[in-house]
Formats: sequence, structure tokens, C-alpha cells
Amino acid sequence: MAVSITEDIKSASELKKHMREVFEHLHKTGRPVVVTVNGRPDVVLLDAAVFENKLKTLNLSHLLAEGEADVLSGKVRPVRSFLKSLKQHAKKISG
Repeated sequence: MAVSITEDIKSASELKKHMREVFEHLHKTGRPVVVTVNGRPDVVLLDAAVFENKLKTLNLSHLLAEGEADVLSGKVRPVRSFLKSLKQHAKKISG
């Protein structure tokens, strides 16, 4: 999702004047809009659904990193052993 310099960078005053159009563009393209103040980037606007998907991706990435760290440190066990203990636990719960 590359930012288009000509379309996705807006000044704060331009955003105030054309907020509806900027939001429509944001929703249509899914790209972030960089808002500048005094010619410098200040904030980034992002469609809520795109933001939520990015958070989910980031969270999944953290979980994968934790799993990889567990594998590297040897905090793993064979799947058969895990399934056996899972079945035993399920039997205890069901009575």
C-alpha cells in the first residue's frame, strides 16, 4: 500500500476544506492520507477497516514470533504427547 505523493498527502487546511472528499478517497483507495502542518507530516489518517486488519496482522506477527522463540529455546513437545494430555484433560472435565 504505497502512498501517492500527489493524492495522499494533504495539508491540514486542505483537509478542513475538503474533509468529505478526503474521507471518500481514503475509503475508496484504502491508502493512508498523510496530513501536514506547516509543510511537515503530522498525522496519518487510515480507513478503520484497514486499520483493524493491520492490527490483526500485527498481533498475528507477535504470536508467530513468540512461537518461533519457543521453538528456538526448546519449549516444545511432541504432538502425540500434547494430544494425549488434551484427551486426559477433556475426560476430567466431562466427568
